[in-house]
Amino acid sequence: MLYTSKGIVLHHFKYSEKSVIAKIYTEKFGLQPFIINGVRNKKSKNKASYLQPLSLVEINAYKKENKGLQQVKNIKLSVPFQEIPFEIYKTSIAFLIAEILHKAIKEEENNDALFHFLFNGIQILDLKKENYINFHLLFLAQLTRHLGFFPQNINIAHATYYFDLQEGVFTHLLPPHKLFINAEISTYLIQIFNSNFDELQEIKCNNINRKLILNALLNYYSLHLSNFDNLKSKEVLEEILS
Repeated sequence: MLYTSKGIVLHHFKYSEKSVIAKIYTEKFGLQPFIINGVRNKKSKNKASYLQPLSLVEINAYKKENKGLQQVKNIKLSVPFQEIPFEIYKTSIAFLIAEILHKAIKEEENNDALFHFLFNGIQILDLKKENYINFHLLFLAQLTRHLGFFPQNINIAHATYYFDLQEGVFTHLLPPHKLFINAEISTYLIQIFNSNFDELQEIKCNNINRKLILNALLNYYSLHLSNFDNLKSKEVLEEILS
């Protein structure tokens, strides 16, 4: 069956001299592996530049009844980027998000809410002219809504509270284990979990706390997702944003 779908490129690797295998999160069928031929051929319509991390594409592909590699007939950009490939801060954020999505998303079926959150969020990153240095923190926090472990009790009223990573809850009681975030960073986290993309400018933190907040979020992910470790893009982003 030949079908057309929007998609988000998460990862690709060389398969042969002129072909690649790409993991693309599609609107119609969720995460799918595709073989794309002729990518490195200058005359090919399937350009390698379309496979940058988080590229928003439209694909024509042949859907197999049994699971396996899908054959792409054609791929093109659905929404061409304005800044992500050319602005180093945004490029680094995009690489981190793409690597996290590649590890976090396993669904091979459509999920409209998740797809539209990703598709719209990526466009916000691309088009936002300022106040995007904390975009990845807000993105990762809100992504937990769609992955099934958004924290509980984010409207806690106590003056001092801790984020319990293990239980996924903000609490004014010191947890009886070591898997929690201190009060200072928890204050940032609860603000981030309560914010949306229109409120990015309200999140104000220095580089040291930004690194601690990212580490807290990644530790939270690693406790609630399997095989979530060894992020190659994390150190690059931290170096650039410092």
